Amino acid sequence: MKGTNLGEFEELVLLTVAALINEAYSVAICDELSNHTGRSVKLGVVHAVLNRLEEKGLVKSELGEATQARGGKRKRFYELTMQGKAALVNAKAMRDQLWARIPSLVWKNT
Repeated sequence: MKGTNLGEFEELVLLTVAALINEAYSVAICDELSNHTGRSVKLGVVHAVLNRLEEKGLVKSELGEATQARGGKRKRFYELTMQGKAALVNAKAMRDQLWARIPSLVWKNT
């Protein structure tokens, strides 16, 4: 498996794939990310990240059925692999540990 560290946007894409379950295709992922992050998310960037995550073994994809609404084109659907699930769990655990180390005093007067 290629590099296992997740960048921030990779983590967001993985979380979105997990949240969308059976509807995780690039346009839906892009829309969901835009809606929840308030960022302008480019489809080409999402495609590049999905390809990278697939190379890392964190997601897998398969083509859906061709539809008339899409002019006979097929959507590529993504799902997390076991490694992808583990990467998200590890990232959350690491963040939780770091958050727990911040003394409550730091948050006073802010």
